Amino acid sequence: MAIACVTTRASLGVAAPEVTVEVHLSNGLPAFSLVGLPETSVKEAKERVRSALINAGFEFPQRRITVNLAPADLPKQGGRYDLPIAIGILAASKQVPDSHLADHEFIGELALSGQIRPCSGILPVIIDARKQDKTLILPLDNREDAELVGYRKCFFAAHLQGLAQYLHGQGSLPGLTQDLQWLDTQPDTDHKCLSDVIGQYQAKRALEIAAAGNHNLLFLGPPGTGKTMLASRMMQLLPPLDYDEALEVAAIHSVAGLSIPMPTFYQRPFRSPHHTSSAISLVGGGSHPKPGEISLAHRGVLFLDEVAEFPRKVLDCLREPMETGEVVISRAAAKLTFASRFQLIAAMNPSPCGDSANARATPDQIQRYLARLSGPFIDRFDLTIEVPRLPQGTLTASQQGEPSRIVAKRVHQARERQLSRAGVLNAELSGKQLIQTAGFNQKDLEFLEQSVNQLGLSVRSYHRLQRVARTIADLEQSTEVDRHHIAQALGYRAMDRLLNSLKNPY
Repeated sequence: MAIACVTTRASLGVAAPEVTVEVHLSNGLPAFSLVGLPETSVKEAKERVRSALINAGFEFPQRRITVNLAPADLPKQGGRYDLPIAIGILAASKQVPDSHLADHEFIGELALSGQIRPCSGILPVIIDARKQDKTLILPLDNREDAELVGYRKCFFAAHLQGLAQYLHGQGSLPGLTQDLQWLDTQPDTDHKCLSDVIGQYQAKRALEIAAAGNHNLLFLGPPGTGKTMLASRMMQLLPPLDYDEALEVAAIHSVAGLSIPMPTFYQRPFRSPHHTSSAISLVGGGSHPKPGEISLAHRGVLFLDEVAEFPRKVLDCLREPMETGEVVISRAAAKLTFASRFQLIAAMNPSPCGDSANARATPDQIQRYLARLSGPFIDRFDLTIEVPRLPQGTLTASQQGEPSRIVAKRVHQARERQLSRAGVLNAELSGKQLIQTAGFNQKDLEFLEQSVNQLGLSVRSYHRLQRVARTIADLEQSTEVDRHHIAQALGYRAMDRLLNSLKNPY
């Protein structure tokens, strides 16, 4: 019986489930049937495979060909099934031996000439193949993805003829020639330095606290005061990713059809979508769900400039991922989960005319403008900082602030202190961990609770203030959280003060 089985892998979010390509040749009128829930791009593989086999010098069987992609309930899309289908036909027609197919996996798109073209979303395939200890045959142009994983059982094929020679044992395929030592672990020495920002010492201090504890930060100030400039300096303060985190980030980008340049493999992502972005582009989705901006910012920073210009419904989509660190996208065909543990930095003007002190906007107009941000969304910011206009004489002063490398050193030390104490950064501390490890005394907690009640804040804000105070203490290398740490954390509530002033203008 002319039948062959070839293994490949599908794309299902950041997972790559195994797919068995079963090829059966039977007598009857020549026909080519493809079953197993294929999408249109997979159905078109019939013509690509036929032309590729003929132009590569192989005989296309003039028989009834049935190709089944199992499991049948898993949707398949893309051109990645071309190569395993072609190998299955060659094995079923005895043009290549099937003795080594059981421990091999094949993936690749075919050109009409028989050349093997690269595919997107290959990184999860390599990671899952490594877990199963399978030999993986990839397109030659996907070599960079394999080098990121460093899996030694990856081999690369450029043409069907060379792959057939390899399966016959008459030739070899190129593989990986170097280990992971070539990856640059040094942080990027970008020209953007914190010392370039003139003045704004409180905003710089807040940026340092946010970087040290992984806190969400909102800059509030009139145009031209340096809010965007400050946010862009955040990346110089954050430590590089470790290898597992960097590979996790690269896998999400691979699924989205993006690639991470090798020199920036260990750098944290920085995403800055425009305020016209839709909810799907921000959160993810589509008929074939892809990760959105919040997942592409996983382990990094999501910067929303002019956040009040985003539609309110779009911003409210961020509330659950900010709490859970993941986004679940449910569709009729599948339910996918994408990691989205990002740090949110936002910037906005306090008034529709730019400055809340400007007489052009009344308190009612300012309230309507600020109402574009829902209360629960504002509640998820740990720090809201006012970035005021610079006083006269600041621009011509020769005094220069601290460079990013000195601030980053303090941030790294504070982060290490947090990880050694609780295993997580302060922004991720649970309520139980705050009680057990944060180092608060009862009188200071009573002071904080009284302050929260007077400001009309929520229980979530109460815990967020505790986490910010703990980070301030870590930056000062203090094992206990004192009253002045809590007072400083309460000082970083500019939005609450603005809203209260609008309620009581006189």
